[in-house]
Amino acid sequence: MKQCKWYLVCPMKYYHEKGVLDGIWIKKYCRGNWYACVRYAMEERGEPHPDWLLPNGSLDENLRAK
Repeated sequence: MKQCKWYLVCPMKYYHEKGVLDGIWIKKYCRGNWYACVRYAMEERGEPHPDWLLPNGSLDENLRAK
């Protein structure tokens, strides 16, 4: 299965492997429609973004401390 080219360095991978991020995010965005991922778009434009920014553009403050 193809995945986002940024997946291996993405904090979403780290959070998922750590068990603090539900796998649906990985399935829906990282290994699904990554072009719909806000993080992907920002990375492509070279825009800085916080690690706790979810693929849908919302911020998860619970991830901030992880």
